[in-house]
Amino acid sequence: MPAAPKDRRKLFAALRWTAAVLVFGAVGTGVAYEVTQPERTDIPGLSTKADGRWTYPALAKPVLPPGAALPFAKDNPDGIHYAGLTELLLPAPTGSTPDSALKLEKDGVVTVDTFLEEYDAAAREKLKEEFGNEGLRQITARGWTTPDGTRTRVYLLRFHASGFVDKFGGCGSTAKLNGVVRLQSDEDWRKAKSSQRIEVGSDGAYTGAASGSRSASEVSLYKEAKPTGDEQTALGCLQAGDVQAVILQNRKGEVATVPFHQTVILQYQLLG
Repeated sequence: MPAAPKDRRKLFAALRWTAAVLVFGAVGTGVAYEVTQPERTDIPGLSTKADGRWTYPALAKPVLPPGAALPFAKDNPDGIHYAGLTELLLPAPTGSTPDSALKLEKDGVVTVDTFLEEYDAAAREKLKEEFGNEGLRQITARGWTTPDGTRTRVYLLRFHASGFVDKFGGCGSTAKLNGVVRLQSDEDWRKAKSSQRIEVGSDGAYTGAASGSRSASEVSLYKEAKPTGDEQTALGCLQAGDVQAVILQNRKGEVATVPFHQTVILQYQLLG
């Protein structure tokens, strides 16, 4: 059911804020804290009423090994992440429960076969072959379910270099996800970014065109096209140097827009 006009105005106000965070690459403690919390009196255009955001722990960047450069620093233009991949995973929100169906190895590592269970069986062999040819080093994951029934999985795929990330074909409008007939660009995300005069590609991808943004990263959001089955799937794709993030959410009826976008933007910040 479409959102009522008042609710839709509140929704777009929230999305304009998250889009602005993407443009300016804001990863400071203050901004990260504000985006993780549900109280919105300090953000223009948002009322004190709950708008669907989840409450996340305050984000903290991992400590790097001595002498290691930050991703996207002048001496690290390829965006290599020297932190442990598990340390870059978004923490689960308050009140959620761990996803018991997600098969985790030590330190949050998942096998290629576990990751490929998210895809249609007919697409797995080709993706697995691509991983062998395109420099995949490691996959880590975190999953949770929130009280509203939303199941979230965040996967981080580390490659040998950003050029291999660019070739990954498992995250986009043509991704063959398990049980999904067709994906389409997330229209709410696209409209919110358009209102901020952000350059948006035909598939809804943010291409880092703004001054001071990360030129080596891209963000694309998709939702399962209607009609769906009992639940809808949403897909978030983040490219950040040598890391590809794949964010999946499923929820009975429809995936809620605001917490989906919130999850994507917070993971984006951690990869900055």
